[in-house]
Amino acid sequence: MVELETPLQRGKTLVNEITVRKPMSGGMRGVSLVDIMNLDVAALTKVMPRITTPALTEAELKTMDIVDLVQLGTALNGFLTPKKFKDIEA
Repeated sequence: MVELETPLQRGKTLVNEITVRKPMSGGMRGVSLVDIMNLDVAALTKVMPRITTPALTEAELKTMDIVDLVQLGTALNGFLTPKKFKDIEA
């Protein structure tokens, strides 16, 4: 769950939180995993509508606060790290 710093306005509804689901490989079609890991805006705007609840539109992603886009991309990147590496302490 990502809490937005700048909520999105959808009609009369204010969206404050976005859930990012773990994508299956098909959800990543058409983008480079390296671009996703580098938080490339074009790659994120292509993938996020497929894996967010509520589903974000490309237009919303292109106009959202950059801090919020980075938070969403970071949440997605968390799914790309194998569990065995998440448990390693620095």
